[in-house]
Amino acid sequence: MKNIIYKKEKLSKYSWFNLGGPAEILFKPNSIDELKNFLIKKEINNKNIFILGAGSNTLFRDTGFNGFVIKLGKEFRNIKLLGDNKIEVGAATLDKKLADFACQNSITGFEFLSCIPGSIGGAITMNSGCYQKDVSKIFHSLQAIDLNGNVKVFKKDDIKFFYRGNNLDSKLIILNVTFQGKEGNKSQIQNLQDSFLKEKKESQPNRIKTCGSTFKNPKNKKAWELIKKSDCLNLTVGGASISDKHCNFFMNNGNATASDVEKLIEKVKKKVFLKTGTNLELEIKIIGEK
Repeated sequence: MKNIIYKKEKLSKYSWFNLGGPAEILFKPNSIDELKNFLIKKEINNKNIFILGAGSNTLFRDTGFNGFVIKLGKEFRNIKLLGDNKIEVGAATLDKKLADFACQNSITGFEFLSCIPGSIGGAITMNSGCYQKDVSKIFHSLQAIDLNGNVKVFKKDDIKFFYRGNNLDSKLIILNVTFQGKEGNKSQIQNLQDSFLKEKKESQPNRIKTCGSTFKNPKNKKAWELIKKSDCLNLTVGGASISDKHCNFFMNNGNATASDVEKLIEKVKKKVFLKTGTNLELEIKIIGEK
């Protein structure tokens, strides 16, 4: 296990907010065998476990995480063309990399993934989507491992997807996913991907320390519209503030703490509820003990 287990590793290095205290243990397996052996040996016992993807929607608290953080390594970033417009991809692969691979192979249905900042494992867990598309529409099957080291296969009919989630056991670690696309025209796929990226650039902030959309959209409503309507745009807590380009994006201005961001989230939730009666649900994950 040398060089893949790290003690008291700063989690701020793994979150797009660039915030968070240390993990008791950070485990970075580079292969399924390393992960399986680790789980079989019961290294985790009754410890808390968090599976970390790209860190694009995760706020680690300042106290860090008392337990094991598992972040999949290089073998889990492979992409393979299977034929019949199917693509098998490792869970640690970035969403945009999959979108680009599909485009290069003239397979359509993946264009929206170019706009999602995260990894494939997280995309499945969150049923990530945008522009009226989500991963459930292209999902075919996946391979996962439980905490006892048992590898399991789930097909499309085995999983119920819903808005920003699914019914899979949260303790399963996704290893790889197979997606089903359709044959398309490479230039048309690239044009659609470019149009999505252009719209994203125009409507969302970039090159800032943020984890994207903070709240889920309530049914038939937009979280950002509720935030704006509730006079939250100028709210700040310490070094945490709200983007003036997209008010569902909360920012670390460079000197924030995770506590600042969490307090700002709580202030916005309260104001929105008092103004509109809507209780906003988090889309980002807040990890660690208060």
